[in-house]
Formats: sequence, C-alpha cells, structure tokens
Amino acid sequence: MAIKKRGKKLSLYKRVPKRYASVEPRKFVWLALHTDSQSEAERKAGPAWEQLVEAWEAKLAGDTQDAEQRFAAARDLAAARGFRYLRAEQVAQLPKSELLERIEAVGGTDTDPDIRDAEALLGTAKESEITASRALELYWTLTQDKTRGKSDDQLRRWRNPRIKAVNNFVAVVGDKAISDITGDDMLDFRAWWLEKMEADGLTPNSANKDLIHLGDVLKTVNRMKRLGLVLPLSDLAFKEGEKKHRPPFSEEWIRDKLLAPGALDGLNDEAASIILAMINTGARPSELAALTAENIVLNSNVPHIKIEPVGRQLKSKNARRAIPLVGVSLEAMRRHPQGFPRYRETSAGLSATVNKYLRQNGLLETPEHSLYGLRHSFEDRQLAAGVDERVRRDLMGHTLNRERYGKGASLDHLQSLLQATCL
Repeated sequence: MAIKKRGKKLSLYKRVPKRYASVEPRKFVWLALHTDSQSEAERKAGPAWEQLVEAWEAKLAGDTQDAEQRFAAARDLAAARGFRYLRAEQVAQLPKSELLERIEAVGGTDTDPDIRDAEALLGTAKESEITASRALELYWTLTQDKTRGKSDDQLRRWRNPRIKAVNNFVAVVGDKAISDITGDDMLDFRAWWLEKMEADGLTPNSANKDLIHLGDVLKTVNRMKRLGLVLPLSDLAFKEGEKKHRPPFSEEWIRDKLLAPGALDGLNDEAASIILAMINTGARPSELAALTAENIVLNSNVPHIKIEPVGRQLKSKNARRAIPLVGVSLEAMRRHPQGFPRYRETSAGLSATVNKYLRQNGLLETPEHSLYGLRHSFEDRQLAAGVDERVRRDLMGHTLNRERYGKGASLDHLQSLLQATCL
C-alpha cells in the first residue's frame, strides 16, 4: 500500500488482489483520499481500502445465477459505495443532484458501464420471486434470535405449526410468489378453513392460529428481506367464542381421589411423581419435566426446585424462580433427585399420557378437567389462604400487574406459606 500525490491531493495506489480480477479489470487502482495532509491520508487509507474491498466482495457475490443472492449483493454493493439501495422507480424520483451522484459513481465507461454498479446504484437489480415455501425456508434463518436457547423439543413445537400453516396455504392456493399473493387468495384460504371447521368440528382457534403463523412467516420475510410488499393479511381472523378456562381440581378431589392409596399405581413412576410435584408447587408440567439434578436442591434447610433456562427457553422472564418443596411434592422429588429423564427431552407426551390415565380411571373431576388444573388449584389455595398477590405471581411465574420492588419473599417465608396449604 502506497500513498502518493496525484495532482494536488494524496491518493492510495495499490495492486488489485487476484481474487477480484473477474470484477475489477484494473491491475492497480488509484483511490482518492481527498486530502493533502500525509497524516490524514494515512488515517483514511485503511477504511477507504476496506470499503473498496467490500464493494468487490459484493460484486463477487452478485456474480451468480441465484436471483436472491444477486439482489442481496446489489444492496450490499450500494451500501459499500455509500448509497442506500433504491428501486429504479425510486431512483428516478430523486433530486437531480442525487441522481447525478449515483450515475457518476457507476464504474466503467460511458459506452461500457459496469453492470453490477448500475444494478446496485440505479436500482435495476432484478428482485427474486420468493415463493411461499421458499419464504418458510428463509424464515428459519431470519428468526434465529427467537429460537436461541430452545431445546430440541421446544424447537420442534415452535416450528411445526408454521410448517403446517404454510403447507395448508400451498395446498389450497399453490406455491405462489409472495409478491403475487392477492386478497382473493387469502379469502380462498379462509373459505377453505371455514369448510374444514364445519366438517371436522374444529374451533375458530385452529384456523386463526394457521392465519397468524402464515402471516408471521410472510411478514417477517417481507420485512427482513426489504421487499416492500403490501401483503393482504388483515381482517381475516374468525370470531372466537368465549375462551374456555381449564378448571382447577378441588382440594377434596385431590385429597380423596388423586392421593388415595394406589390411585396412581397404574401410571409410570415419573409421570405419577410429576403429578405429585405439581400439587404443592404449581409448576408447569414442562418445567418439572426439564429439571436436572442441579435444579433439585434437597440437601438444604429449605428443599426447593429452581426453574431456570437450562437447555431450554422459559415461557417468560418471570418464569425463572425457586419454589420450596413441601408435602407430597417433597416426597416425590426425593424419589427423583436426578429429575425425570423419560420426559426431559420431550415433554409433549407427558400431558397426553397423564390425561388419558386420569380419564380412564375416573380421576378427572369433570370432563373439562386436565393435568393443568393442578396448577390452577395450587393458585386457588394460595388465594384462599390470603397469600399476597406479589408472592402468588412469583410462585406461579406470572407477570405482576404492578412494578416489582425488592427481591420478593425469601425461601424460608415461602416455605412457611406453602406448608399452611400443602397436601
């Protein structure tokens, strides 16, 4: 790298690396530094060279038949030259001075301009047609921040509804380019769901989830790939009826039925112990299934479990908490100090296994009850005992409706509260 005087100003004079021979015909380049100060020129030379290299790299990336890569390369090249990529019709609307600045920045000659420069600076790069199925492929990469920390089981359960929604859409409308999706296409998809709900006895919730997940995929790709499309995704949701609440088990039912001698003997020991652990902790089934030996603290003045993001994401930041173990929950965890390896990697089958067993053995208080009702029962017992809202929400891992101050109740204090209501 050499800094030489060219006219009245200093410039950088350097050989072009062989890597860029296909996109830069010159063997050596002069790069104006716009200064006559040697120290200023030395300061500017490094960044100026890096910017030129970025432009060459963008050109190399654009030297491809892949329309997506070529379009992305045009955007990168524009940025490397100090411009924002604009479509041709937007460039045409620029003030004359800005338009001329872009034209002058295009390399080559008047009769043989650099095509890649022209695509990048004048907005003539052909945009790729991203189909619905291709949008789903791109979506996984564009949303890596959302999946960081998820376990394999959580990732599967997060991906599957989106795969299902896009596959349903493609089956009804076809694998159209998302730029070609019309309002009629979305109404056709909605009509298909209406017929499916009536034929299969499904609730509007099923259809609305599909519409939400499909919209999330398309809108994310549109935004992150800067396509600038106006997608016809509004006013499609079905009106839902009153939301069904999972009822809590009564204290009497838990004591007389679920805790009756031999009531859970036909269930595998890990699933039965998770039921017992839920009763006096109110923890979610998936939270208990994910516990490791490090999160089960039995050799302590206050035996407790720690719900933490170990190998998985938590439902929310408030879900991170410690819960004292008392009563039958303490007994269950003492039998499983290493946790529940059968369900640790995938808790998906846990609820189905437990609910089927409870239903077949007459252990559901009503047909509407399910395993999750034990969590609601735990909260109701705390409410009936007059436990403060802040403490109840901390135990449940819920958001507080007011600002949180301090660290909250100590484990000793929580233990005393739970012992008063434990079974």
